[in-house]
Amino acid sequence: MLSSRCQCPTHSHTYSQAPGPSPGETTDYAFEDLQNMGAKSVCLMTDKNLSRLPPVQIVMDSLSKNGISFQVYDDVRVEPTDGSFMDAIEFAKKGAFDAYVAVGGGSTMDTCKAANLYASSPHSEFLDYVNAPIGKGKPVTVPLKPLIAVPTTSGTGSETTGVAIFDYEHLKVKTGIASRAIKPTLGLVDPLHTLHMPCQVVANSGFDVLCHALESYTAIPYSMRAPCPSNPIQRPAYQGSNPISDIWAVHALRIVAKYLKRAVRNPDDLEARSKMHLASAFAGIGFGNAGVHLCHGMSYPISGLVKTYKAKEYNVDHPLVPHGLSVVLTSPAVFTFTAQMFPERHLKTAEILGVNLYPGSVALQGANIRTAKTQDAGPVLADALRKFLFDLNVDDGLAALGYSKDDIPALVKGTLPQLPM
Repeated sequence: MLSSRCQCPTHSHTYSQAPGPSPGETTDYAFEDLQNMGAKSVCLMTDKNLSRLPPVQIVMDSLSKNGISFQVYDDVRVEPTDGSFMDAIEFAKKGAFDAYVAVGGGSTMDTCKAANLYASSPHSEFLDYVNAPIGKGKPVTVPLKPLIAVPTTSGTGSETTGVAIFDYEHLKVKTGIASRAIKPTLGLVDPLHTLHMPCQVVANSGFDVLCHALESYTAIPYSMRAPCPSNPIQRPAYQGSNPISDIWAVHALRIVAKYLKRAVRNPDDLEARSKMHLASAFAGIGFGNAGVHLCHGMSYPISGLVKTYKAKEYNVDHPLVPHGLSVVLTSPAVFTFTAQMFPERHLKTAEILGVNLYPGSVALQGANIRTAKTQDAGPVLADALRKFLFDLNVDDGLAALGYSKDDIPALVKGTLPQLPM
């Protein structure tokens, strides 16, 4: 039996059994900041819209209060391109910064990762670190500066991942840079930063979380990945589904099933917005380790080949298919196709999304799951997803984004370069 007088944090009454702080008492906290990192010259990256909103102002006030010199780069492009990446990279090189802060969604965080990487490797060509076959896919061997990521959307989980995605305009496809070396040093996940998001932005961001969780949970298992790289530095950032990533993916999916619709429908629902912000980080940890597959691979040309479509409630001056929307539109077809590999996992995710799979129940299309499990897994999950999207008034298919049958060859061509990262 442990001594009642043990004073370690685990067993002491002082640490573990106090009901709360006494009046006037300051509670403990955990915090790490740029001042503690010894930063002297900081690059603050954001976009034009966010630069006028509270999250950026809070960061600037904090930097000023603590006497830290900083410069603001607010030309981040929503859905960045190689051109916008290179513009940010030039700004970072000229500034000779010793730390970075990214305040925004995935576009901002990914742009800041790229700026940090190429400013730290100033003699590298842009395509050196870009994923093959579009780029050379060289491993990152240079040390990077500290990067603090402050997400203001609940979707990409980019504060947790070593991936930076952009449109390669010459080929009209999306690609990216994938390396554990570009992961942010620290992510500050504060749900109060998400309260400014319009409802449609909440929905599209949430769809990204949904697909991150579904894809990483149904990805090829880590034990089946081949070939084995000759050197560990060549190992892809994505390792396939595994027992650890599975936990994050399933937990994130449960949160999405319970809270996404609430977060979209009621901007003042702080609990729902908070839960979705956590789900974004959880799913990011999951897919940042396991990887994603067809929904994301097919989404890149859907975004990259956009003609005139402009998403609702996005204040941009260029045609735009938001990443989360481009990902989720193909999900019913994708999971109908992939279910033959892991039907049990597809049925489990359908159940999380609200399909009744208990013995004797009847699924959405009348299939008894317990007696027709293998053949029904794909259609059941697909129907669950269609209902989920219908409830949130999602644009109905690629035709609603301006695509026709004539675009299929280009969409296929844009999908094929998306090799495992």
